[in-house]
Amino acid sequence: MTTRRSFLQGAGLALAFFAASGARAQRVSAPPPVTVYKSPACSCCGGWVAHMRAAGFRVDVKDVEDVTPIKSRLGVPDTLWSCHTAVVDGYALEGHVPAVDVQRLLRERPKMKGLAVPGMVPGSPGMNGPAQRYATIAFGDGANRTYASH
Repeated sequence: MTTRRSFLQGAGLALAFFAASGARAQRVSAPPPVTVYKSPACSCCGGWVAHMRAAGFRVDVKDVEDVTPIKSRLGVPDTLWSCHTAVVDGYALEGHVPAVDVQRLLRERPKMKGLAVPGMVPGSPGMNGPAQRYATIAFGDGANRTYASH
């Protein structure tokens, strides 16, 4: 026979279980943090950071006087350089890479060094101006190749 007290205890245990399960599911599905290296003088980088945060990423911004050594250390080809360089879960992100491409990268986990949107393309995440077509380039797995078109 179920008493009111045993019913409430069982309901409490079930609620605690589901709450803990939900917390675990949130931790598993939360994207890894993104560390962005940028010049303190660059304003468009802040737009990209806002874009990434709006997509659910935790972003840590590090202002540095010279991003070149970081780009070189991460293996970003100089033909793909842009204004800022970021790192997410071991991958390099160069320039205004859309969050949707970063999410796909983290889901698929290809063997490469990272993604780049070379230059400063108007209309890419964080960049003002009329939108232009551009490609996100995968690098570090042999030859550079188009990863996504926008």
